[in-house]
Amino acid sequence: MDISAALHLALPELFLAISALVLLLVGAMTPRSDAVLVWMLSGLALAISAGLAAIGPLGTAFSGGFVADQASVFAKVAIYLMSAVALFLGSGWLGRLNARQFEYPILVLLAALGMGVMVSSGDLISLYVGVELQSLALYILAAFRRDDAKASEAGLKYFVLGALSSGLLLYGASLIYGFAGSVKFADIAAAVHAGAGNGVLFGLVFLICGLAFKVAAAPFHMWTPDVYEGAPTPVVAFFAAAPKFAAMVLFARALADAFPGAATQWREVLIVVAVISMLLGAFAGLVQRNLKRLWAYSSIANVGYALVGLSAGTHEGVQAMLVFMVLYMIDVTGFFACLMALSRDGKPMETMDDMAGLMRERPGMALAMTAFSVSALGFPPFSGFWAKLYVFRAIIDAGYSWVAVVGLVSSVVAAFYYLRLIKVMWFDPPAGKVDAAPADAKGVAYAAALFSFPVVLIALIGLDPLARVAASAFGLG
Repeated sequence: MDISAALHLALPELFLAISALVLLLVGAMTPRSDAVLVWMLSGLALAISAGLAAIGPLGTAFSGGFVADQASVFAKVAIYLMSAVALFLGSGWLGRLNARQFEYPILVLLAALGMGVMVSSGDLISLYVGVELQSLALYILAAFRRDDAKASEAGLKYFVLGALSSGLLLYGASLIYGFAGSVKFADIAAAVHAGAGNGVLFGLVFLICGLAFKVAAAPFHMWTPDVYEGAPTPVVAFFAAAPKFAAMVLFARALADAFPGAATQWREVLIVVAVISMLLGAFAGLVQRNLKRLWAYSSIANVGYALVGLSAGTHEGVQAMLVFMVLYMIDVTGFFACLMALSRDGKPMETMDDMAGLMRERPGMALAMTAFSVSALGFPPFSGFWAKLYVFRAIIDAGYSWVAVVGLVSSVVAAFYYLRLIKVMWFDPPAGKVDAAPADAKGVAYAAALFSFPVVLIALIGLDPLARVAASAFGLG
């Protein structure tokens, strides 16, 4: 393939990269008061990149290091659009604090660029480059409010632990290269076609550990609660959605395309990680009073559910994971939009006690948070129910019914803290007058709540076949 065709395949990423560089210059040369222009153009760049990904050609480029297929298209459209929503939420939230700086949207663009490279990775080098580009931008976003001690602490913890996970990832990649003789997924798959040797398996385990950190799967979750609590709320909304989806798609691509012959081995590792994540997220969330920490543990459990689908080791399992992650992204973004919309006397409402009597003060926001809570616990017919139905059906069809049973038990345990939040909002006496909700965050929260039910019933008609086509692009039997 000539260079022009290769660049055409990577056009969405090239457009994002050029947009980030140009907007960086624009932001540096214009007054701080005009930063809103950079924010608007950044959102437009993400929307255009999603469109370019949707209509772009398919194929491989750069000696197999970059893959544009149905799976990458599906993931990029979802990732870029959700990044644009997160940018919209961040603009309003930081604007109300008089802290809207042009560097924020540039970092979101660079993180989205890294995610695009991740989901199109065709070898271990592009995998690592994509992961690090995304991670470096997220480290800075976590500590974006430098005058906030908690945000600085969150950014430092994320950076230190992220460096550890990057080391594990790189060490695993070097072992795989050494024993398989190539960094390309296709060549690695050919080398382990008849089964992976001990050296490759050691490398694969380290690779899985590094990727498990990126999706906050237990026992590699240690950064998640502190970062979620300390980072700015719009940053957490971004963390919890698009980057996790990108990392899950990368998980699927690395395992399915490079190690289809070792599916028996990596399936067992994923099942263990999924079970630990579901149980830890369910039980650890029981003692949380801060809602950002509570949703951090909820996200750990939800990553476990997504890994349940992936651990089935089938196209149906990958399809289930893709559907689950899309529905989860919308729910978690809506929940954090609610937190951004709620304040009392100018102070954010982030604890369980702050939500007391919310139904009387702000019934619309209380209904939205109720929708996200019942969806997260998997109550039919909300989107969370359909998401869990997909992954449980996939793992049962793969012959691991006991994993689905563990997932159901975890859902029952987690129902306690979701229902406790609903009880506090609906039946406890109000803790004080709630400030008027800003239109931007309120609009996203209401839209996400309506998607959770009833729009999801219509959306699944299109989402299901799209996810099936995307899953068929992976090299599973």
